[in-house]
Amino acid sequence: MAHVSSICVFCGSSSGRNPLHLAAAETLGRAMAEAGIRLVYGGGSIGLMGAVAKSVLKHGGAVTGIIPDFLLRREIMLEGVDDLHIVEDMHTRKRMMFERSDAFVALPGGVGTLEELVEQMTWAQLGRHKKPIVLADIAGFWQPLKDLLAHMSEEAFIRPGYEVKFLVAPTAEEIVPTVLSAAAGQQEAALEGDRRSLEKM
Repeated sequence: MAHVSSICVFCGSSSGRNPLHLAAAETLGRAMAEAGIRLVYGGGSIGLMGAVAKSVLKHGGAVTGIIPDFLLRREIMLEGVDDLHIVEDMHTRKRMMFERSDAFVALPGGVGTLEELVEQMTWAQLGRHKKPIVLADIAGFWQPLKDLLAHMSEEAFIRPGYEVKFLVAPTAEEIVPTVLSAAAGQQEAALEGDRRSLEKM
């Protein structure tokens, strides 16, 4: 049974319109801290990104923040993070996120969140890793993406044997249990992933 010691959370640098999304970020942060799971995230202090990190810290948890230097002002680096990395570009950020995480969770967010999520889905689809990928489908936020993926399958652009594998947690309280349940069915080495996937980044 694989042990989950860290989860990478992709999410918006905005809080969004629906207050349920902000509440979900705070709930997830508390749940991760209570479970002793380190947060790996984008390093910012604003939006859902900041909310989940601040909640982890507030409840005594550990946080790894990875932020490109050109985003230091835009996303406002969070102070107090115990493991903070300022990197030169987005590729380095994503490489470090992949290497330091046992699973991925996507809270609501914008195009950047979607890009990070879909990249991990693609690598999993191609057999480069078996780390759990969980959509935090708070208030049905990710339903349009789920519909699009189903449409791609119906139109034969996602072929049998190459299904996009992900899990769905409809509430914040279900996210950590969903990750842990998925990891329980994996061997420890499965959460390492194939780092050759990153060589061309």
